[in-house]
Amino acid sequence: MVAHEGEMKEWFFGWIFGSTNAFFTIATKTVIHTWVVLLALIIISVPIRWLVLKKGSVIRHLILSYMQAFVDLCNQSLPEFSFTHFSFITALFTFIFACNTISLIPTFEEPTTDLNTTLALGISSFMYIQVAAIAKLGLWTYLKEYFAPFFLMLPIHIVGKLASIISISFRLFGNIFGSALITTIYMSTIRGSLVWEIIGLVTGLNIILAFFFGLFEGFLQAFVFAMLSLTYLSIALAEEEHS
Repeated sequence: MVAHEGEMKEWFFGWIFGSTNAFFTIATKTVIHTWVVLLALIIISVPIRWLVLKKGSVIRHLILSYMQAFVDLCNQSLPEFSFTHFSFITALFTFIFACNTISLIPTFEEPTTDLNTTLALGISSFMYIQVAAIAKLGLWTYLKEYFAPFFLMLPIHIVGKLASIISISFRLFGNIFGSALITTIYMSTIRGSLVWEIIGLVTGLNIILAFFFGLFEGFLQAFVFAMLSLTYLSIALAEEEHS
């Protein structure tokens, strides 16, 4: 694998296939920071499992409340509760929220500021929903929906299904990238000016911006993505039942 010159921002492996196409370029930071998030979630899950078994602890109450919130969302949105769907939506929100807030740690950047990451999440959500719809009543019933009310509607139904990927992917990317851009512009503006740096620290403006765009915006966009996925899933399952 060959890396581009400079700060190792990209890895290029097209030489393996004898190609110079940019398709074979991997964003180094995106991959590394994504795996850092995954590793952190795996490590954190170990003590969390132990704390859940410890009755009477505050952490156990918070964790169970966190899970109960998603149980309630699934009960309200889906025709019937499914632990599989609950696990998918909860894991989706948790992962995206962790990706959105990793920038609070110095030198780290949100993987969700890379369109490739949000598209991958959108495709994953889309594929899960389609598989769940097929599993509900079978492949034949699922395919008939694309030809309703007559076969000429097939292209429109296909475009409509694929549009959901673009919708949730670009919404997440645009909001997180915009937040990161605003924070970067602000920090680069006050950097080098002792007066403005002192003002930012004294007034707490630096912390307010970091936590607003890091925690609040990160939470909001993760919640929106998870809820849209849950809504699309609910619609798909409802269509299958209606059929």
